[in-house]
Amino acid sequence: MPGKPAEVRILGWRISVEMWARVLPFALYMAFLAMEGVLADLLPAIDVRWVYPVKIAAVVAALWYYRAIYSELYVRPNWLWAGLIAPVIGLAVFVLWINLDTGWMNLGGGAGYDPRDAAGAFNWPLVLLRLMGAALVVPIMEELFWRSFLLRWIQQQDFLALEPAQIGLRAILISSVLFGFEHSLWLAGIVAGLAYAWLYRASGSLWPPILAHAVTNLVLGLWVLNTGAWQFW
Repeated sequence: MPGKPAEVRILGWRISVEMWARVLPFALYMAFLAMEGVLADLLPAIDVRWVYPVKIAAVVAALWYYRAIYSELYVRPNWLWAGLIAPVIGLAVFVLWINLDTGWMNLGGGAGYDPRDAAGAFNWPLVLLRLMGAALVVPIMEELFWRSFLLRWIQQQDFLALEPAQIGLRAILISSVLFGFEHSLWLAGIVAGLAYAWLYRASGSLWPPILAHAVTNLVLGLWVLNTGAWQFW
């Protein structure tokens, strides 16, 4: 790509720019996630909820910078996959997510993201930024990393040369387990990972898992706002 190197160096390791473009947004997201916990402990007077918009802005900046590299986003899905199957799968994952949350299924994720003020009213800027981040940004960032990159890279290191239909069961299982343990609700995460991986492999496009992921996150967010089950957020 003009203006961008063919590879980058990280701690002496050579990484292709195609790999880096899919890893960096996810790495930024996880780094900010860790930062939130540290800031909450070290500076309790700071409202760490506002770290979330900064985190999303950093991810958007990285995605925008490397936008021309994401060739998989230019593969149009069949309308049936994008318009019907993906939303149905997204809703199914949501239903499973809120029910796979007890005992051994839960690693413990803390109190969650509560966007209310001291009087118990919604802080609408926080609410809207959280919803937009979860439904519009996170699905693209995570599907680029987990499905388009890692899932295919486990199958073969030249991941861009691998068609989704060629992805094997081993790669699906490994990537889905890893995706699951990114979340405190690890079992629900594994189920979601399997569903999104199946969508990617079966449809041949990254957009169906992105859309399903977006539906899951949006409906989950609206449900959390309606029920006050902040631990799911």
